[in-house]
Amino acid sequence: MQEQNTTQSPQPSGKKSAPKGDNRKMMLWIIIALAAAVVGLGAWFIISSTSQKRALEEAIALKEQAELDASERELQNAYDELNNQFADIENGRNLILDDSVKRDLQIKYENARLQVERLQQELRNQQNMSAAEIKRLKDEIATLRDLLRHYVEEINRLQLENDSLRTENQQIRDTNRQLSSQVQETSRQNQQLSERMTLAERLNVTGLSLTALNKKGKNEKKVAKAKQLRVIFTIPQNNSTPVGAKTIYLRITSPSGQLLGNAGTFSFEGASVPYTAKTVIEYAGEEIAGITMYWDVNTALTAGSYTVELFADNFRLTSRSFELK
Repeated sequence: MQEQNTTQSPQPSGKKSAPKGDNRKMMLWIIIALAAAVVGLGAWFIISSTSQKRALEEAIALKEQAELDASERELQNAYDELNNQFADIENGRNLILDDSVKRDLQIKYENARLQVERLQQELRNQQNMSAAEIKRLKDEIATLRDLLRHYVEEINRLQLENDSLRTENQQIRDTNRQLSSQVQETSRQNQQLSERMTLAERLNVTGLSLTALNKKGKNEKKVAKAKQLRVIFTIPQNNSTPVGAKTIYLRITSPSGQLLGNAGTFSFEGASVPYTAKTVIEYAGEEIAGITMYWDVNTALTAGSYTVELFADNFRLTSRSFELK
């Protein structure tokens, strides 16, 4: 049997080489993995950038909101300060004396007050205001502050004028009180002078006596036996007394206080006064001595103190008591 020679290709030594198809598959997987990695990295980068941007935007928003909140608080504080200034102006306004100036300030004051109340309402109604709104309100408050500063200066000036007027009025009142006191003192002095002059015109009486007489007109020691009571007196010279007829009224009062006799009444200090007896003399400014008046006893008399009074020209000329036994 004839051997058949088979020609075989020589085999290299070492590892066997991989098929070309496997290499292509491996390269394809590597490319896919790299592409997936690139896509994932891109996606991660996009997501990370978006997250960072959102976080940055949130941080900026929080900062802006904090600034707005601080601005709102500052605005509220500014309003409160403005309101306190209005209260001070209200107190100062009440001290102004000039009505026309007070009316002018009243109009300006009320207009500014309405603007402040509007600002306050806006603060209450808008919980979250924008920066533009806050700036607008700040500008309005700044304008009102300038206006109030002008009001305060004007009120201070007016208060100084009022203080000056009050001081001047007080000085005038003090002067008037002094003048009034001087007038009263002068009036009092004039009244005293008038009274002294009037008293100087009064008739004077000297040498007054009271004597009990018996039925023969002689002195009676016991008043119980007396039939008459006699009064003697003298009117001295007085150049101040007007001359003419003078009616002199006599009043004799018993120890019990009873008026003796009842010859009639005369007017004295606006009242009607009963008297015991009367006499008329012609006074020429010279002394009249020994003027005598009598009263006839018509009732039982007792020992004791008898009072004699003489009146003329609406004056009580004298009053004196006598002890009769």
